[in-house]
Amino acid sequence: MSCLHKRLKKNKSEEEAFLEKARRIAHENGKRLGLEGDADLHFLLVGGELIKIRSSSWKRNRFFKLQEDCKTLWYESHKTFRKNQTFSIDDIESVRKGRQSEGLNKHTDPSVEEMCFSIIFKGSKKNLDLMAANGTEAKQWVSGLDKIIHNMRNLSRQQKSEHWIINCMRKADKNADNKMTLKELKHFLRQVNVEVDDTYAAEIFKKCDTSNSGSLEGEEIKHFYNLLTHREEVEVIYGNYAQTEGQMSSKDLLNFLLTEQREKVSVEDALKLIEKYEVDGTAKQNERMSKDGFLMYLHREAGSIFNPAHKQVYQDMRQPLNHYYISSSHNTYLMEDQLKGPSSTEAYIKALMKSCRCVELDCWDGANGEPVIYHGYTLTSKVLFRDVIKAINDYAFKTSDYPVILSLENHCSVDQQKLMAHHLISILGEALLTKPVGNTMPSDFPSPEGLKGKFLIKGKRLNKLDAALNNNNSTIEEDTVSEEDEAADCKENGRKSKSKKSKIKLAKALSDIVVYCKSVHFSGFEHAKDCQVFYEMSSFKESKAFNLAVNSGTAYIHHNIDKLSRIYPAGSRTDSSNYNPVPMWNVGCQIVALNFQTPSKEMHINQGRFLQNGSSGYVLKPEFQRSLSSRFNPNTGPWLKRKTFHVMVISAQQLPKVNKDKDKHKSIVDPLVRVEIYGVPADNASKETHYIDNNGFNPMWNEKFQFNIHVAELALLRFVVEDYDTTSQNDLIGQYCLPLSSVQNGYRYVPLLTKRGDVICSAGLFVHLMLVDAQ
Repeated sequence: MSCLHKRLKKNKSEEEAFLEKARRIAHENGKRLGLEGDADLHFLLVGGELIKIRSSSWKRNRFFKLQEDCKTLWYESHKTFRKNQTFSIDDIESVRKGRQSEGLNKHTDPSVEEMCFSIIFKGSKKNLDLMAANGTEAKQWVSGLDKIIHNMRNLSRQQKSEHWIINCMRKADKNADNKMTLKELKHFLRQVNVEVDDTYAAEIFKKCDTSNSGSLEGEEIKHFYNLLTHREEVEVIYGNYAQTEGQMSSKDLLNFLLTEQREKVSVEDALKLIEKYEVDGTAKQNERMSKDGFLMYLHREAGSIFNPAHKQVYQDMRQPLNHYYISSSHNTYLMEDQLKGPSSTEAYIKALMKSCRCVELDCWDGANGEPVIYHGYTLTSKVLFRDVIKAINDYAFKTSDYPVILSLENHCSVDQQKLMAHHLISILGEALLTKPVGNTMPSDFPSPEGLKGKFLIKGKRLNKLDAALNNNNSTIEEDTVSEEDEAADCKENGRKSKSKKSKIKLAKALSDIVVYCKSVHFSGFEHAKDCQVFYEMSSFKESKAFNLAVNSGTAYIHHNIDKLSRIYPAGSRTDSSNYNPVPMWNVGCQIVALNFQTPSKEMHINQGRFLQNGSSGYVLKPEFQRSLSSRFNPNTGPWLKRKTFHVMVISAQQLPKVNKDKDKHKSIVDPLVRVEIYGVPADNASKETHYIDNNGFNPMWNEKFQFNIHVAELALLRFVVEDYDTTSQNDLIGQYCLPLSSVQNGYRYVPLLTKRGDVICSAGLFVHLMLVDAQ
C-alpha cells in the first residue's frame, strides 16, 4: 500500500508521476463505485487530521486517508512496529454520527456532539472513536464513508469480482509500470488463491504475450483477465439455450426459466430480465441476452438461491404473537464469555441491528442507588441499566418495526426496582406497553402487526392481569414472588445452592408494566393447560426442553399453540457456547434464546431461520404448529408432504485464503463443500464433495447429492466450504444457511458468509437445485 511517509523519499518528478497515477487509479475506482466526481469521495481521498479517542486521558491526533483503491482506509500509528495501519471498508459494519458509542458517550463532553463519529467494525474488533475539527468535517467523513459502504454493498457480484481482481493485479505490479512480468503474474495468481506450477504459469504468460516483449500490457492483460475469469460451466448452460444467432432471444430465455429454473413466468418476465441485466446495448435493443448479460443475471438477486420475494415481509403478521418464531438473545449484555468478559451497551446494539426481537437484562443493585446489568456471581463487567435502556430505545426499530421483548432477570432490591420501572417508563415513553391493547381483558395475544414499535416487558407479576383491569389492583407497594427459573438454575450451578425455590420481593411499579409476558414456573403440560392463562409463560433450561421435545413432542406443540415458551442455554456453558435451536423450533417454541456474541454453527442456523420474512425477527410457524387439531410429532410424524431434494455442487469462485495469522498464511486452499440439512430428526443429513488441490479461485466439483425430506416447512439448508487439512481440523472458508422453503430451484448462486455471519465479497458457490414431490 502507498503510505505518506514513503512518498517523501521520492524526488519531485517521481512524486508528480506517483500522484498522477494515484489520481487516475482513484478516478477509475470511484467511477466503478458510481461516485465519479463525488465531493465527499474526493474529501476522503485527500484525507485529514482526526482525534482518535480511547479514554478521557488518551486522545491523539492521527492522519486518516482513503487509499486509491477506494476500499482501504489508511491511518498513521505511533506503535513501534506498526507505523501505519490500514483496514478495509468491507470490515465496517456501520458509521455512527455523534457520541453514539459507549466510549464517546463516556469520554467526551456533550458540547462536541456534532464533531464526533464512530466506525463500528464487524465481529469483535473494537470501535474506532473519532473527533473531527468541526461538525462540517465530521459530517463529510460520515457521509463519504456511508456512500462507499452503501455502493460497495450494492455492486453486483460480477462488479465486486472485477474490482477485487483489478486491485490484486495492481498489488502484483510491484514496480507500478502498468506491465506484468512472469514473476508478477505468479505473485498475482497466489494473491487470488490459485496455485499453478511454473510450466503452466509460463504457458499462460506466453499465450497472452502476443508482442513477445517479456511482459503483458494493455490488451494482453485484458486477454489474461478474460482467460482467468472464463466460466466453462456457465458457457455450457448458455450454449444449450442460446439458439438465436449465438444469443438468447426472449423465447430462449423463457425456455431456460421454465425448464431449468422451474419459475412460473411469461415472455414478458423474460423481457424484463433482459432489460434489467443485459450489458450490451445492441443485444438489449434486439431483445436478446448475451453471455455477459446471462452471467450478470446469475450473479444478481434473480439468480440467487434465496427467493427475492422473501427479502420483504411476505407472511401474515396479524396472527397472535405466539404463532411466530421470535429471534432471541441470551445474556445479551455480554461481548464474550460468561465468567469474566465485558458487559456493554454495544452488545445490545449489535443484537438489535441483527433484528433480534427479544433481549435479556440481568439486573442487580448497583452503586449510588443505580441498578446495573451484569452476569451475577462472576467477574463480568457492569453496565448501567439506564444506559442499556437508552441504547435499546435508540436502536430497537432501525432494522425491524416489530415488537421487542425485554426479558428481565430481576435480582434488585425494591428501591432499585422502582428506579428500573422509572427508567423504563421515562426513557421508552409511549413505546412501552403498560396495559393490554384495547383496554379490555384479552383472551389471546395481539399480533406483531398490532404491536409495531412497541416494547413488551417479560418478568414476574404480583397478580393476574384481570385484577388490574377490574380495578382490583392492590395498593401494596411490594410483595413476595418466586424467583425466575433461570436465576434459580444459576444458583444451583455451584453458587449458593438452595433446596427450596428462592423468593424475591417485587415492586408493584415493576410488576404493573408486565402485561403479555408474565413469568411463571412450569409444572407440567396438564397443569399449564388447566391453571395458566395465555399470557403466563415459562422458561426452560435447554436440557429440560430437549427432554420434553423428545418425549412429549405433540403436547409441547399444543402448549405453544396457546402460550409462549422461552428456552435458554445451560448455566454450564460458561464459554457462551450454544445449543442446537432446531429441535426447539420443531415443537413450536417461540423464544429460543442463543448467545449472539458467539459465532458458531448454531448461530449460522439461527441467522438462516430468520433470513426470510424481511429479516424482521419474526417468522410465522407452519400451520400444523398453530392448529389444536394437529397431531403432528416431529419425532414420529405423520409426514404429510414428503419431498426429494436434488443438489449438484458445480463450482466456487474467489474463495478467500484462511489462516492469515498462522504458518499456513501463504498456502492456497484445498476446498471441499458440505451440504447439510437440519429439521425433524428424520431429515437431518450431511454430504460432502471431494477436496480440490490448490485452487480457491475457480474450483469445480460437479458432484450430485440427493436428500429425502419429510417436513420441508421445518427444514433448513446449510452450505459449508472448508479448507481440507490432512493433519488437523479443516478450516472454515465460508458458510450460508437458509430455510428450504426460501430456496429457488435451478442454477443458482450461493453467497458465502464468514464465521461471524458477514458477507464475503465476491466469493460464492454455483449450484443446481431441485426440490420435487417424493414419488
